[in-house]
Amino acid sequence: MAPALNHPGVYVQEAPAGARTIAGVPTSVAAFLGTAMRGPLNQPVRVLDFAGYEREFGGLAEGCELGYAVLQFFLNGGAEACVVRVEPTGQNGAQDAHAAFIGQRAQRLGLHALDDADPFNLLCLPGITHASVLADAVSYCKERRAFMIIDAPPQAADAAAMATAVMGTALPRSDHAAVYFPWIQATDPLRIGQSRLTPPCGTIAGLYARTDGNRGVWKAPAGIDTSLAGVLSLAVTVSDDESRNLNTLGVNCLRTFPGRGTVCWGARTLQGADHFASEYKYVPVRRLALYLEQSLYRGTQWAAFEPNDEVLWAQIRLNLGAFMNALFRQGAFQGATPRDAYLVKCDGETTTLQDRDHGVVNILVGFAPLRPAEFVVIRIQQRAGQTQGQQP
Repeated sequence: MAPALNHPGVYVQEAPAGARTIAGVPTSVAAFLGTAMRGPLNQPVRVLDFAGYEREFGGLAEGCELGYAVLQFFLNGGAEACVVRVEPTGQNGAQDAHAAFIGQRAQRLGLHALDDADPFNLLCLPGITHASVLADAVSYCKERRAFMIIDAPPQAADAAAMATAVMGTALPRSDHAAVYFPWIQATDPLRIGQSRLTPPCGTIAGLYARTDGNRGVWKAPAGIDTSLAGVLSLAVTVSDDESRNLNTLGVNCLRTFPGRGTVCWGARTLQGADHFASEYKYVPVRRLALYLEQSLYRGTQWAAFEPNDEVLWAQIRLNLGAFMNALFRQGAFQGATPRDAYLVKCDGETTTLQDRDHGVVNILVGFAPLRPAEFVVIRIQQRAGQTQGQQP
């Protein structure tokens, strides 16, 4: 209510804050680790184009898959990469690769060079397929809320060998990763007119970025319209039956079709085998969930110093509802109405008296990625009701 203006003077009235806009986080910043000709060791370097990579790391080099992967990333639509140069591996195979690529947290070596870097969304270790390295790299992705793109083992010389690899222990069974088969024959600028066998992760990371930009993170980076630039041919020709069989096992195949070129023909995570029946069977479902988790967590950090009561909960519902409804209008969810497409719950049921005593507010967010009213539910916990200056 406006104050009564009965006599001259300055009148001040504080207006209650309205809805706080939630900004979506980036979805396709790709982190690459590998060896290069030069450049800082075990330090994350932001690169916005391949010319930037050449300035920092010397460009392409024989025996260094990193440069070719970054080149393919930008050729296929990538816009921002975070590159970490690591020490060349020695003769001890998996042991040396683990030391170089996984590194040590305390010394910020290997993957842990990314600990203090800006958030990234995609992780590529071009050509690295040691089971122990992949397992720890995927665990790191889960910790950082990122997604890993894995190259098929180079020894998978045909579809049968790839099926054996994915059914064994060579690959981590995680919904935070996807594997792509086969390797590609890519243009080699170091040898004009010749190609080189190249792991596909950089190419696919670029495709993810292109799809995110054109359609949204909820669109599968697969299909007849996903032509891959810089790819001359594939190391293995995959038939319809082989592709279908590998897809049911959680392997995404690259295919070549007349008039279409080489395309990506699958979008399953490594939890995507039919027998797992995972709610994160598909790459876009997992990546959309990661996008929502990070966007909503960052967008509710203001709650830390607000009283943890119904007023706060109503404000959270308003803010998150507006964000989810905007995504609904863009086609991110299934359902003809918001009620069938998403839900936001933050009240006395999600946040108990004990939660309030511990200074936390709990938020449940559901979204329907495949069928209306069939929700994948994520839980966001935020600090609230803090009276001191600690960070949330």
